[in-house]
Amino acid sequence: MHPDDIYLASFPFGDAPGMKLRPVLLLTDRLGSVPEVVVAYISSVIPAVLLPTDLVIDPVNPDGASTNLKTKSVLRLHKLATIHASAIVRRLGAISAKTSTEVDGKLRALFQL
Repeated sequence: MHPDDIYLASFPFGDAPGMKLRPVLLLTDRLGSVPEVVVAYISSVIPAVLLPTDLVIDPVNPDGASTNLKTKSVLRLHKLATIHASAIVRRLGAISAKTSTEVDGKLRALFQL
């Protein structure tokens, strides 16, 4: 597992107990003795109004092709979770170097770093 890879993983619901299998962007390597990883939520439901922390990924475009996502999706960088590494089911693909740079910039802005 490497940061910038996209995996299918169990992601916690924000407003209810439980988990849902969905694509996530891995933001960290395995951390701690447990081990856990920090991931960001990816959804195929693109909101009418994008937030500054949203990044649209289109697998038709060259920068999105390596993700192996099936449809145009939005990476929601304000929806982060720390999950156990065992919640990761399988690797789908990876974001491009250009997208990785955009992700870094959006995270820096989000956390005011």
